Amino acid sequence: MAGKKRKSASSDKQPKQQQRLPLGADADAVADAAKRRRSGASKKHQAEEEASIPSSLSAKILREALTQQQEESLADQRPAAAATAAPSPSFSFPVPNKDGEEDEDDDDVDEFDGFDAQSEYDGGVPEIDEEDEKALAAFMSKDTSSKRSLGDIILEKIRQKDAEISTEGRTPAKLDSSIIELYKGVGEFLSRYTSGKIPKGFKRIPSLECWPDVLQLTEPENWSPNAVYQATRLFSSNMNAKNAVRFYEAILLPRVRNDIRKNKRLHFALYQSLKKCLYKPAAFFKGILLPLCQERNCTLREAVIIGSIISKVSIPPLHASAALMKLAEMEYCGTTSYFIKLFLDKKYALPYRVVDAVFAHFMRFIDEARVMPVIWHQSLLAFVERYKNELEKKDKEKLARLLDHQKHYLVTPEIRRELRMSCNRGEKDTNMSICSPVSVITKPIEEDRWNVPEVPMEE
Repeated sequence: MAGKKRKSASSDKQPKQQQRLPLGADADAVADAAKRRRSGASKKHQAEEEASIPSSLSAKILREALTQQQEESLADQRPAAAATAAPSPSFSFPVPNKDGEEDEDDDDVDEFDGFDAQSEYDGGVPEIDEEDEKALAAFMSKDTSSKRSLGDIILEKIRQKDAEISTEGRTPAKLDSSIIELYKGVGEFLSRYTSGKIPKGFKRIPSLECWPDVLQLTEPENWSPNAVYQATRLFSSNMNAKNAVRFYEAILLPRVRNDIRKNKRLHFALYQSLKKCLYKPAAFFKGILLPLCQERNCTLREAVIIGSIISKVSIPPLHASAALMKLAEMEYCGTTSYFIKLFLDKKYALPYRVVDAVFAHFMRFIDEARVMPVIWHQSLLAFVERYKNELEKKDKEKLARLLDHQKHYLVTPEIRRELRMSCNRGEKDTNMSICSPVSVITKPIEEDRWNVPEVPMEE
């Protein structure tokens, strides 16, 4: 019986096995059979969907699909017409090696996909009333340099640096006509660059001794934002801190300020360029932050956008301490208090030398007749909150006299309360809930402020 059942079962499966193709069948026949099975299943599924969709809805779907197809065809025709009207030459700049052969490796800068043209960083500038805005403008410089064009500003910065180098005894290099023509073509390419690889001739600029003159030939004021980002990546990773400062101050900073002034926001590629600068902290502070504050015409929008990078990116404590000391010692501008507050809010264990410099910065306003802006009072509150236990008793008495002269109806009572609930420098902490944990690890500093090792760039 078992044999008969097996025989009948095998006979039942026989028709199904006959439908299958033999093992030696052609591969095309196998593919055709699989395609017929899939098409049969898809047609059945499509018929079920068509039966469930009303005729009015299907007609509407067809109309929408037709309009989308027409829009796509028009979009494809526009670039084709522009390409036929003005064909642009493809710039490929092979730079020979010492042996006379072309360099075929694409190191230094990898393939770049580009940023979205719509992606821009909005600084999120806080709203301030008219009285506070007038108080902030009282500490601003009346310089009219912002009315100059971007090209004039960049050219002036480069000439100033070249004049400083010429005083050191170096003679300017003379460029060949072929080099001039080459890098002018590179500048035209960078003016419309969006993504992809950059010319090899541009990659060689950081290794040239006369790189400022060669870079000036490319007209940096006309670079696209994505080209500025690629140039920042290239120069920050292949140059020392001294040359990187020259690039940041002469080219990147004027470009960023011009974009903020023109568009009331900063392009995302330029924002990423500023973040890339901070991988060399000393060069960022010397080339971006300190020149911005020294000109004394930094707007609140510029301070908020650039300050957001400082608050987001991790900075080595010694570099942050040196930058905070420089800000405290320079001539005061309204937005300088904003940068001081950002560094104080990062809660670094500052050396006593830096704490004393910040304290002296605030005491300069004890005889100030002008009304201090709210951001000044907020930065003083942040300083007292973080480092109240690092102040001496005589320093707190001086702060009390300062608060009698410079008052704010909301901030000043908070500062007085923090001073009352604090211990003095060097005293034993009797109440750990009152004394700041920063006091445990602060120590004097003996190193040079800027003579610190460079942090390697994170790729």
